[in-house]
Amino acid sequence: SLRGSWRLRSGNGSVSLRAEVPGCVHTALLCRGIIQDPYYRFNDVVYRWISLDNWTYSRTFRTPFDVRKWQKVNLVFEGVDTVAQILLNNVTLGRTDNMFNRYSFDITSVIQEVNFVEVRFLSAVSYAAEQSRCHKAHSIPPACPPPVQNGECHVNFIRKEQCSFSWDWGPSFPTQGIWKDVRIEAYNHYHLIYFSITPFFVKSAQQWYLEVESIFDVVSSRPIAGLATVSIPKLQTQQMFSVKLQPGEGSIVLHVNINKSAAVEPWWPNGHGRQTGYNMTTTFMMEAGCQIDKFSKVYFRTVELVQEPIPGSPGLSFYFRINGLPIFIKGSNWIPADSFQDRVTYDTLRLLLKSAADANMNALRVWGGGVYEQDEFYDICDEIGIMIWQDFMFACALYPTDQNYLESVRAEVSHQVRRLKSHPSIILWSGNNENEAAIATNWFSIPYPDIGLYIKDYVTLYVKNIREIVLSEDKSRPFVASSPTNGLESVKEGWLSRDPYDTHYGDTHFYDYNSDCWNWTVYPKTRFASEYGFQSWPSFSTIEKVSSPEDWSYTSNFSLHRQHHESGNIQMLQEIGHHFKLPQSPDPVKHFKDMIYLTQVMQAQCIKTETEFYRFSQSEIINGEGHTMGALYWQLNDIWQAPSWASLEYGGKWKLLHYFAQNFFAPLLPVAYEDKGMLHIYGVSDLHEDHKLTLRVVVHAWSSLEPVCTLAKEGVPVKAQSAVPIYKESISDLLERCRNCTRKSCVITFCLVGEGGLQSPTNHYFLSSLKDAVGLEKTQLSASVSQQDDVYVFVLQTTAVAPFVTLDVGSIKGRFSDNGFLMTEKKKMVVFYPWEPTSVEELESSLILTSLLDVV
Repeated sequence: SLRGSWRLRSGNGSVSLRAEVPGCVHTALLCRGIIQDPYYRFNDVVYRWISLDNWTYSRTFRTPFDVRKWQKVNLVFEGVDTVAQILLNNVTLGRTDNMFNRYSFDITSVIQEVNFVEVRFLSAVSYAAEQSRCHKAHSIPPACPPPVQNGECHVNFIRKEQCSFSWDWGPSFPTQGIWKDVRIEAYNHYHLIYFSITPFFVKSAQQWYLEVESIFDVVSSRPIAGLATVSIPKLQTQQMFSVKLQPGEGSIVLHVNINKSAAVEPWWPNGHGRQTGYNMTTTFMMEAGCQIDKFSKVYFRTVELVQEPIPGSPGLSFYFRINGLPIFIKGSNWIPADSFQDRVTYDTLRLLLKSAADANMNALRVWGGGVYEQDEFYDICDEIGIMIWQDFMFACALYPTDQNYLESVRAEVSHQVRRLKSHPSIILWSGNNENEAAIATNWFSIPYPDIGLYIKDYVTLYVKNIREIVLSEDKSRPFVASSPTNGLESVKEGWLSRDPYDTHYGDTHFYDYNSDCWNWTVYPKTRFASEYGFQSWPSFSTIEKVSSPEDWSYTSNFSLHRQHHESGNIQMLQEIGHHFKLPQSPDPVKHFKDMIYLTQVMQAQCIKTETEFYRFSQSEIINGEGHTMGALYWQLNDIWQAPSWASLEYGGKWKLLHYFAQNFFAPLLPVAYEDKGMLHIYGVSDLHEDHKLTLRVVVHAWSSLEPVCTLAKEGVPVKAQSAVPIYKESISDLLERCRNCTRKSCVITFCLVGEGGLQSPTNHYFLSSLKDAVGLEKTQLSASVSQQDDVYVFVLQTTAVAPFVTLDVGSIKGRFSDNGFLMTEKKKMVVFYPWEPTSVEELESSLILTSLLDVV
């Protein structure tokens, strides 16, 4: 391995330092104290010079073996970011131009006892500009990001993380560096390059089999014969194969039938069963060369994307069947966890993914403007049952289709599919993010006569190249060309549908910052909601780390600089204004903190309303629309400390939205909505069995901790994996029944309870805006903290009904069992799960309790 210490120097040699590999220029400069935290205040713009320079990595190394004893020696880069010339002992080995590719250079004739390796980078920004300038055919829009993003131009001309030139939630840090492993490989006879396992289930025979594919580089000039053995002891399965490897690079595929008498436990998504994996050993014993042993974990699961006619509805369904069972997809969208990938450790990934699972998510979409994630990301998803919708890395742009570009993309796709296809967590390949919609709805104002040209490019790239490779490399998963798409209908219309947002087909993305988000009628009754969301600000403790006191105001230069979405800060104010009083505090810092709190309350309540709408639409067709089978809100995580759509802040802290998600994605949930003066409650269930449950509906007056009236409806049938109406009453009858109640003075809470501890979260329904609520009193909130084993227990007390009660312990890492809740009883117990050692004293001194009436 050539990991470790390298030399790094700037283009003119004026800056020279030690740098770690894997790594990038920015983190090396930070590590050596040459620059401050790149995320601090306005540093994204101040440090623009770094990415405009051409940097060179170099090092010397001794060859740890006798070169003459090996037939072939390769220098292998798992990832180079991005445009570089690679030299060994002053001989140019080749060039790189794709961050998502693996590069292997034959150095057999160049390697010596002591070697000097150099990676001479070219600025990604100037390379992209140059590529665009040289593209003599039609223009490839968009040229530049909106000014509000402070970004760089022509990112679509470079095969690099697209959001590294800026996005509407992230900064522009076009990195340079050796971002993944680099090593020397030496071998005789033959060498294993890729190894993958794909499970298939044969219905007619009721039997599992595995396709075990190995891709070898054979150095000898004649074929090599030998034996391959595959064994899975737990499944009493062992098979031997005679194999023959042909000279050059080639693959062999072994069909392994799983012993029929063995009970195979399939892999299930989070909330639907266990994630059972089996240890498997594959051994190659060839007549020449050494033996190769491959130890892997193998999982058994099937996936189908079902697109079929639905009675009573035009169009087609769009849902996933896992192991033959329709699964409602609950989750979010994943973006890169950092601008500097070398800072994304196993622990970073584990924390974010575990937080997704803890919020009852079963899926994430790895969005197409970031990176194909590292192996550990998918390993963790396999272990905890998070299904992955995997985009290819193309987003919100049109792309060139010249020969060089296509060749680079073909290599990228084939490398990534080979690397990733053994993961049961990946359930879908998707060609791009929003590019079908970009052409169909003409985002880039292309003159009508020219559109055909761009459609041809689109089909060439995503269908004739990407899709063709995916289908030849992986026959076990569905592929869609874009998101949103109309699925089979898009295919029928020549891969570009007239309206990719059509609710009767495929998936939709939906954003609306002008309407009242509590009004469920504005949301599309779609087959599958793969993107939707609202922004909020991260906690003060998160912002504080990258700002100075003069920045702590909602309208400061800093607050404007951090907001990369046009009018984003104003849209949040408008959305808050529908239902809440805006803060009026004369103290600027208090005012800023109140604003942060309200943006998080608003975001949580908005996405709760929208997600509950998607969940209760899963079993019904109304006016030809419905059967919604997926809800992935935008977005899970943050790339830096800034206002965004995320539910997890940079560093992993849960926003209120993430606490709400834990409830609105609960496996069993009662959901209320109002239609023409009627209150409807649905029982939503992801459970595999039908249940008879008790629905408890409690009406509270804002002015009293004693409930006004309670209703318990017993024997309510809640069907497995569906959403059924379980209660209906006109609001006027309900208010009459609960005397002394008006819309403004009362609130409804409700939950489902069953046998053996089965219980849903308690949900709430507001009968009016909270700015109009009558009888709400400012409460005295207090909390006592105690330690129990490795968690901490907070006992909260209130003197009045308190909406959106929030516990915040600043920058102490960890999460609460519940947060942002409506407190309708004197006492409530909340558990704090620490992610690092802390103490009762530390928690007590950091704790800030806030409820809606603390905002003045």
